[in-house]
Amino acid sequence: MSTFSKRIAIIDALRGFALAGIVLVHMVENYTGAPPHEAYMAGTHAGAADYVVDGIVQILLRGKFFALFSFLFGLSFFIQMDSGAKREKQYALRFLWRVLLLLLIGLGHHFIYRGDILSIYALLGIFLIPFHKVNTKTLLILVALIFLGVGRYLVFALNPDGLLFLDYEMTPNAAAIETYFELLSSGSFWEVGLDNSTEGQLMKMEFQFGIFYRGFLTFAFFLLGLLVGRYRFLHEFEKHLGKLSNLFWAGGIGLVVALGITIAAFSQMGQEFSLKSWWTMFGLTGMDLANISLTLLILAFFVWLFARSRWQKLLLLFAPYGRMALTNYILQSVIGAAIFYGWGLGYLGKIPNRYTFLMGFVIISLQMWISKLWLQKCKYGPLEWLWRSATHGKWYPLLKENK
Repeated sequence: MSTFSKRIAIIDALRGFALAGIVLVHMVENYTGAPPHEAYMAGTHAGAADYVVDGIVQILLRGKFFALFSFLFGLSFFIQMDSGAKREKQYALRFLWRVLLLLLIGLGHHFIYRGDILSIYALLGIFLIPFHKVNTKTLLILVALIFLGVGRYLVFALNPDGLLFLDYEMTPNAAAIETYFELLSSGSFWEVGLDNSTEGQLMKMEFQFGIFYRGFLTFAFFLLGLLVGRYRFLHEFEKHLGKLSNLFWAGGIGLVVALGITIAAFSQMGQEFSLKSWWTMFGLTGMDLANISLTLLILAFFVWLFARSRWQKLLLLFAPYGRMALTNYILQSVIGAAIFYGWGLGYLGKIPNRYTFLMGFVIISLQMWISKLWLQKCKYGPLEWLWRSATHGKWYPLLKENK
């Protein structure tokens, strides 16, 4: 296997691995894209196993695999800008058009599922373009400031109620959340879609750019991916295996420190939890730092395993899945919405977590199998092909040539 094919393989495999973690989280969440309302989600906890699944998702999956996915977007950005600049003097304009197309795809996806991340990637991707040639030290300082919660503190300082886009707190039992769950349970496809495209957009913006801070973290992981691409860490991963110990240490120490910050901050709040507190801001940042540390550990562990031939064969099963990430990501949402929403089978909050978790593995397995079969005949996934063709204004051949 050549260095180039290894580089492609590990990136695609890691992307597929990240996508698998995302679908598991979304299935356990019933594809709600909102805080879980107790009255509607009571059926998801029918026994001890369901709480175990909650723990697995919270500790190992939630907040980590989206970060890996975001990191890979930044890495792909670097690869495209680096190679595209050799073909076109103004490739930045081409990439801008590419992310504007992604924005349209994301808005369509958001109509189905308000937890869509594609439109956020597109918006942040626009701001990523000027950072392509920014020096490494500046990028590292910016990433550190974002990870330490500076953006969150500014938002809270300017808005003591912690709200930017909504007039209510996104807590599980808020009246607006109850109304949304009622809509998911009984609304038509168009009613849910229209609500997603109006109120749902505001809720997403609140989650992304308010005190919950997801969009800030996403951009920081974009920049990390850019830096990793600049130093060719995954391009030539075998040359950098000696540096993995540093990543393991950073992740481990960061996790211990983050847990300390989280415990110390939330212990100052007493029994009455409130989002309108500086201690909450520090506690949320501690939780983010814990997720970041675990993400680094997962990334290091994946690369360490991929460098071993026995494990590499197994992890390469994720590569076709990752090559068709856009198609598979959107299809997952269609499947999930059809299972849980009222316009579909209507199982929202009625299936215990242990089963939705297993259903997630079934979806992953089927999509991995279908992706492998599809890519035996085709060069790209269907949505990847349309996106690429629209980006360059010409139809690329979809089918592979018979040899």
